[in-house]
Amino acid sequence: MSGPRPIRILPQALMHQIAAGEVVERPSSVVKELVENSLDAGAGRIDIRIERGGTGLIAVRDDGYGIASEELELAVTRHATSKISTLDDLEKIRSFGFRGEALPSIASVSRLSMASRALGADSAWQVRVDCGEVAESAPAALDQGTLVEVRDLFGNVPARLKFLKTESTEARRCQDAIMRTALARPDVRFTLSLNGREVLNLPAGQSLRDRLAAFWPPAVMEHMLDVDAEIGPMRIHGLAGGPGTAQARGDRILFWVDGRPVRDKLLLSALRQAYAGRLLSKEFPQAALFLELPPEMVDVNVHPAKLEVRFAEESAVFTAMRSALRRTLDRSGVLADQAMDAGRTGQDLPPSFPSAQASGRANDFFLVREPVAGKFAGYREFQRGPRENQLPLGPSRHMPPDQPGRDTIDSFQGYDTPTPPAAEPRTVGGLAYLGQVADTYLVLRQGRDLLLVDQHAAHERVILEAMRRERTKGHSQPLALALELPLHQSESERLDQLWEALRQSGFRLERQATGVLLRGIPPTLDSAQAKEYLRAALNSQAGSLEDLWTMLSCKSAIKAGQSLALDEAMALLDSWLRCPNREYCPHGRPVVLRWNPADLEKLFKRK
Repeated sequence: MSGPRPIRILPQALMHQIAAGEVVERPSSVVKELVENSLDAGAGRIDIRIERGGTGLIAVRDDGYGIASEELELAVTRHATSKISTLDDLEKIRSFGFRGEALPSIASVSRLSMASRALGADSAWQVRVDCGEVAESAPAALDQGTLVEVRDLFGNVPARLKFLKTESTEARRCQDAIMRTALARPDVRFTLSLNGREVLNLPAGQSLRDRLAAFWPPAVMEHMLDVDAEIGPMRIHGLAGGPGTAQARGDRILFWVDGRPVRDKLLLSALRQAYAGRLLSKEFPQAALFLELPPEMVDVNVHPAKLEVRFAEESAVFTAMRSALRRTLDRSGVLADQAMDAGRTGQDLPPSFPSAQASGRANDFFLVREPVAGKFAGYREFQRGPRENQLPLGPSRHMPPDQPGRDTIDSFQGYDTPTPPAAEPRTVGGLAYLGQVADTYLVLRQGRDLLLVDQHAAHERVILEAMRRERTKGHSQPLALALELPLHQSESERLDQLWEALRQSGFRLERQATGVLLRGIPPTLDSAQAKEYLRAALNSQAGSLEDLWTMLSCKSAIKAGQSLALDEAMALLDSWLRCPNREYCPHGRPVVLRWNPADLEKLFKRK
């Protein structure tokens, strides 16, 4: 600026356009506001027409109770509304719109016409507004309800047009706005036409599942789980996707608070925590969830477009949402109920693995619960038994000597060598153990179903649950000779943040001028593993004890490629079946996969 300028009142038209920027960001904003007005007017049917992505025409027709002819011009005046009258009304808001800004804001950046016939009125009336100025008020031909038509949106604000996307993109955003509103009101019929072609026709009286199926593909809907929980004065209900159908984007996570579609970080964080350990960090579930709570517990007047809310008791809302989702996810799973009963209450893991002679290789030990006194309290080490204890996996053990190394279908045919009767499979928790594949996967049978368990992922879960019960006691194995670990400045700062968590995990550390002395380590790690783990922890984003346990469980678990004796496999399965959240490893990868006969028929193209 070249110099000071006097303070002056802005022209009315400019004030309207500035206000419109808060409410009318793009065509989808107009669609949202007009549809919500129709719902507030008690509409049972809403018809929407959109042309040229919403910049050409947005028309919303409803059969609500309408607007009296003498109030039509008032409806396009700023801060005029029928939805609140006193300050106390702001604490008990149940309607969608209440500020009295939407219609005048839309009218200031478009050519708007509104015709309405109030309930019980003899005739209809209409008002036409061009860029904020009332141009006409006259009788109209219309039966009960209201018709609002918005043409040439942003025609008088070309700078706003430059920031819009393509017509198809803006049309998709309009559809998304309609979807979010329609899902909250399955009792209302919605139709949508794009450029003269009907693309949506949602009948009234649908269930949430049926209405959502109009927008999301069958492959997703097939695995949606019903959520319904009442926690204190709050109710959480809706649909949440099974972890097996997670995707790399979070665009199918929808929230409503008292029927109002919102974007809320608190609810998203609660959902992410509910799925923690069931999904990878880069995966997102699908969810359409409704939170209902008393109006005094939520402030909806914190965002001009009402897309954000503020909760009076954030921790209570967070806990309720997370708890409702966890209950739902715990009830669903790959394993049948009889195999899950042992771990449903989170009881201690089985007392021990079978005894075996130790060979001294640290990486071959399991971590299990056992009431043993001393510094290893709660854990016992045990070494693999001889490989001969494993169950036979098939005729390949009896191939004739003149066919060494053959691994084809022919090698199983045409031989007279008798096959000894198969040993009866060992069972645990209703699962029959059939053997091990690729020294990595445990093969199980449950009824007529086939299951594969990833031994490393299963053991990670066993270790993590054991640590949750025991590691807070801080059991540690002293080192005869302390290990010195030099630290970078950034690592030193992280050590300060993680000091208490590391102590509870079993590390005994002593500060040095340029690093740290390692005087004690968790009982399940040798010194080399402990140094590797500590370095990884100081260079990771782990900020909690749970994060450290997850990392430690991965370091301590048996690895893929390690063969297991029969007793070892049975002990691992027994321990795993008693763990909560057993179907996913601490990182969110699946532990178990299942195929029923129909699935196998599809794989073999019998269907």
